[in-house]
Amino acid sequence: MSISKIKPLISPQKYSQRITKSVLFAVVLIIFSLGIGMVGYHYTCSLSWIDSLLNASMILTGMGPVSVITNNAGKVFASAYALFSGIAFLSIFAVFFAPIFHNFLHRFHLDVHEDDDKK
Repeated sequence: MSISKIKPLISPQKYSQRITKSVLFAVVLIIFSLGIGMVGYHYTCSLSWIDSLLNASMILTGMGPVSVITNNAGKVFASAYALFSGIAFLSIFAVFFAPIFHNFLHRFHLDVHEDDDKK
């Protein structure tokens, strides 16, 4: 039997620290991803910074573009950013929920182990 199934759950304080780190890292990833989109839309599509933020936000969340893109460089960037955003969104989601899912699985294994000892 592996040691990880015997170890008790971490304290609520350490768990909240893990959640906080996870949320902060997810926020950093969101800001980084939005930054890439804003810079790209601003320079390839000649959009204002606020319109670039709007387009980057909408693409990153999967809603779709807002502004019409008329030049080829902008269309190529928008295509690449849309592909990047799909992967980034899933990665950010995974980073955000990883400690919660890990704790759930750990609890599940502890419950199974405790039931085996009672038999």
